[in-house]
Amino acid sequence: MPAKPNPTARQVRLGAEMRKLREAGGVSNRQAAEFLNTSPTQISHIEAGRFGISEERLRSMIGLYDCADAQLVDALVEMAKWSDKGWWEKYRGVIRPRALDLAELEHYATYVRTFQVVHIPGVLQTEDHVRAASAFVGPDRPQSEHDARVSFRLQRQSVLDSGKPYDVILHEAALRMRVGGGKIARAQLEHLLQAAERPNVSLRVIPFAADGFAGSGYPMQYLGGAVPQLDTVQIDTPHGAEFIDATAQLNRHRALLERVDNTALPQDASLDLVRRIAEEL
Repeated sequence: MPAKPNPTARQVRLGAEMRKLREAGGVSNRQAAEFLNTSPTQISHIEAGRFGISEERLRSMIGLYDCADAQLVDALVEMAKWSDKGWWEKYRGVIRPRALDLAELEHYATYVRTFQVVHIPGVLQTEDHVRAASAFVGPDRPQSEHDARVSFRLQRQSVLDSGKPYDVILHEAALRMRVGGGKIARAQLEHLLQAAERPNVSLRVIPFAADGFAGSGYPMQYLGGAVPQLDTVQIDTPHGAEFIDATAQLNRHRALLERVDNTALPQDASLDLVRRIAEEL
């Protein structure tokens, strides 16, 4: 089996979790290789996400590592089954790999929580909003690239149709950004209100007037795994999405998100604020 030169974030994460279990079990790379009758190089490839792994072999390895967490084991087995043929694959070579990784993680997440300060979450953007933002950031891009970005962003919205919880907290600043002009911005806010009518979507707002809020520098998307150990935090950087999954960092971002949650208005008051801002546009 040839190694994958560019494994996805999911494949890298599965390998990293296997390495954590091996090290926690006090098993060396060479011992794992001897147990599976393979080479240490292949074990390294598995742990780097460059090789896939069957359910039988994965369970054998975890058995060697003496992991007693049955839920974690089952979750890792499911991760190993994830297909490389999701809808996002048709955009490979056109859209940045990290964006494709985000679409894959959203698709397989058990729930999504997002906190944004100056941006409308990508999954909730209208087509006109996406086109205006793409044109502003890359005015010299060919039209075909703009169209691909729009198509990809709109297809990410399928996560809303899955029925999984999708919880959104926006700062008022994001609601007042006139991306594309007043008409497009108003339609975007109306789209948010429509999305909030879905039973699996919640939308809450932190107003400018909120006392004590100091979290404007920490926007994030929190993607729930099948077990908490497999959660992922996604943050935006100038070079694209970055994924965080170290235990200490996950705990830090969970706590930060809870403080943000405690600052936001209740949903009814939040939707009233969205309506008032829309009427001003």
